[in-house]
Amino acid sequence: MAMTIKSLDQQVTDFIWGRPIDAMSKPEQLAITTLRIVHLIIRDISEGQITLRAMGLVYTTLLAMVPLIAVSFSVLKGFGVHNQVEPMLLGLLEPLGEKGVEITEKVIGFVDNINVTVLGSLGVALLFYTVVSLMQKIERAFNDTWRVTELRPFAQRFSDYLTVILIGPVLMFTALGVTASIGNLALVKSAMEVEAIGALMQLAGRLVPFLLVVGAFTFVYVFVPNTRVTLRAAAIGAVAASLMWQIMGWGFATFVANSAKYTAIYAAFATMLILLIWLYVSWLILLIGGSIAFYVQHPEHRNLQSRIIRLSNRMREKMALLIMSLVGQHFYHKRPAWSLEGLAKHMQVGSDACGLLVSSLEQSGLLVRTSDNPPTYLPGHALETLKLKDIINAVRTTGETPYLSPDKLPQTEVVDNLYQEIEGAINASLETRTLKDLSLAEPANVVSMSDAAAKQTVDQS
Repeated sequence: MAMTIKSLDQQVTDFIWGRPIDAMSKPEQLAITTLRIVHLIIRDISEGQITLRAMGLVYTTLLAMVPLIAVSFSVLKGFGVHNQVEPMLLGLLEPLGEKGVEITEKVIGFVDNINVTVLGSLGVALLFYTVVSLMQKIERAFNDTWRVTELRPFAQRFSDYLTVILIGPVLMFTALGVTASIGNLALVKSAMEVEAIGALMQLAGRLVPFLLVVGAFTFVYVFVPNTRVTLRAAAIGAVAASLMWQIMGWGFATFVANSAKYTAIYAAFATMLILLIWLYVSWLILLIGGSIAFYVQHPEHRNLQSRIIRLSNRMREKMALLIMSLVGQHFYHKRPAWSLEGLAKHMQVGSDACGLLVSSLEQSGLLVRTSDNPPTYLPGHALETLKLKDIINAVRTTGETPYLSPDKLPQTEVVDNLYQEIEGAINASLETRTLKDLSLAEPANVVSMSDAAAKQTVDQS
């Protein structure tokens, strides 16, 4: 049985990945690309990172749900649309059936009990901190999906989060209000009396909630990750996530309707258990949609290589020299500075692998990041003073600490002498060579290719 499953899995893998996609027709390319993305999503889920992130967001959501609604409620109250909060919450928890109504009443009751005068300045600050921490957790989850290791700067993070929290609900409820107002216009009502137009209007009325969900998901995929996400990729991921959300909503509603046995077992905890499961499913779907958007935008990551980056020492050293050489060339010839994405595309490696080397060089002061968006990189020192041995040493010593380094290993004379001989040979061969020598020694065609790739990245940004 195990051999049969393994054989079937191998056949499926060969069918999806066995042929080069360039040799296929357009319909075949679309079908195989879709199957490859589905296969990669299943692999990512099986590796556990997506599910782990979803579980972490469930916990944070439980803590931040009431403060988040309270903050949004106070803003909406100023615009006179706060009465729509409860219907919206009921819609989000609709798959929970009667349990959703019960949870909504409890949450709204908690919100009504929040009194700013009683909380005081510290309490209000903690209220906002809880909400911002949820947004930060969400950003970390999406950054992990997009292979981004850094959060936004603190000031930008705080302003962006508050913008979403304060203005997002107003825009959402305004869109709902405009939609409802259009439906109540006399002209629209008279037009709906025509059978064909009435049928179309009914279809549109059913599509509007779905389109609003797609729009909300698209906004999340574009705004939340700390990287540039194209609208096309975000929209494709949003449509896929919205379809999954609708289908899972119907399935979950059926599950809740037949969950009397769980109520008998868990009693008062049944409602909380059902809420936890639905929150987990919702976050899982949202993160899966983000992964789909990532693979749509980055075809270079559509492969069977593990997400865990394992670079050999030789690969690290050559990549570091190549990165510094490319940055040095453009700096010397006053060409557009390289971004991380541009470097990764030029070297035909993943941005996460390239990011590891760029981060090591940046920490050693050999590269300096600009304040551009997306950031670009410049040499940290003058080209004629930046020695090649420092580049190699920066890569070779990455990860060492005062408590974990070659000096902390047992001292053996034979091994230590050989090690010092190797170190001396590397330093002697590179002692007098600088980044300027390496940058100017590159063939002209390589420089022009680098310039074209960097310019394309800058233009896209």
